[in-house]
Amino acid sequence: MVGFGTLIPYIRGDNLDQPVIIVDSREASVASKIINGLKNLGAIIRIETLDKGDYVISDECVFERKTVQDFVNTLTHRDLFEQVFLLKEVYEKPFLLIEGYFPLIYKFSKISPSAIWGAIFALAKNGINVINTINYRETVILLYTSAKQEQFKEKREPAVHPVKKLETIADAQVFFLASLPRIGRERAINLLKVYKTPLNALMNVDRWPKDVYGLGPKTSEMVKEVLHTTYTGEDKNNTKNNRRIPDFVNP
Repeated sequence: MVGFGTLIPYIRGDNLDQPVIIVDSREASVASKIINGLKNLGAIIRIETLDKGDYVISDECVFERKTVQDFVNTLTHRDLFEQVFLLKEVYEKPFLLIEGYFPLIYKFSKISPSAIWGAIFALAKNGINVINTINYRETVILLYTSAKQEQFKEKREPAVHPVKKLETIADAQVFFLASLPRIGRERAINLLKVYKTPLNALMNVDRWPKDVYGLGPKTSEMVKEVLHTTYTGEDKNNTKNNRRIPDFVNP
């Protein structure tokens, strides 16, 4: 394990070398203040289209940046965990960077504090580092300092890793079940351990609360609704087919 040293040389800029930060092209188009801030500090910016992540600072570390409002929206639409857990499969040390004044979540969101902290705990428990910065200026300093530590102290060069493709039947089985509401990768693996095949797992969805630890009746009912609801395409007038899936906190 690498020991901790002073951060002063990185912040003060004693090292004349400048870090390279790879930025996703979509992120660059909406975060010009961050890009300009990094350039003003001397960072070398490479803009690429990344499969996952917004800022790559080494071959191990990548940041997914979300504003406080983005964070609330992704919790509501349930794609946060899919995004970040896919990131974890290709980078050893992924970070979720939440930018903004965190207490605003409670003021302007209908999501309960327990749901928010439950989500953050679930991320941390699964090896996703969560960092909060107050504004874009703090984000700039964090990214710049982190990149210098990785590249000049740890000697790690920034490297883009493509999202892992489904190379085996087992990968495809896990991916298939993990895409169901409130399941995810770990629960998909648990289902396969109990029922052996995805088809057998779906045929026994009523037994999930009894047979699989961590899967309650709310989850099985939601999965049953997805499996048995008639697909109506992009018909926005069909309220049942387009009903939002609630957050995952209570299984």
